Amino acid sequence: MPTSSTPRRPHDLMRLLTRAERLAARRLQSALDEEGCSLDAWRVLALLSDGAGHHMTAIAEAAFLPAPTLTKLVDQLVDQNLVHRRVDPLDRRRILAHLTPRGQDHWRRVDRAVRAAWPTGGEAEEELLGALLDRLAQTLDDATRV
Repeated sequence: MPTSSTPRRPHDLMRLLTRAERLAARRLQSALDEEGCSLDAWRVLALLSDGAGHHMTAIAEAAFLPAPTLTKLVDQLVDQNLVHRRVDPLDRRRILAHLTPRGQDHWRRVDRAVRAAWPTGGEAEEELLGALLDRLAQTLDDATRV
């Protein structure tokens, strides 16, 4: 294992990121299972919980889902009366998705369950981790554009 003064190889960072992502997803999915919610649905509901309404492209990007998969998921959420679609008043060719009142209630329950199950490392540590992960993502994104 490299010491703190030895730079980590990409393989080491990928292993750590993968391990952390899988452990986080397992913990999250355990809480979501109790509420009858999938990880993908949770991501969609989280975005829509701001009440602003979002078009499908933005939802797909936020949920890390290809468009056909997102369409099927949103169809299921509509069937469950958790989400409804409306024509965008600014661009009538686009559709915006919103939470229904039932969807808002469901989101609040799911969010409480996730927050209760999520380990807290302290606000400062969480901010630092978020900043470092955001910086890594930005660095990798910038590197792909070169």
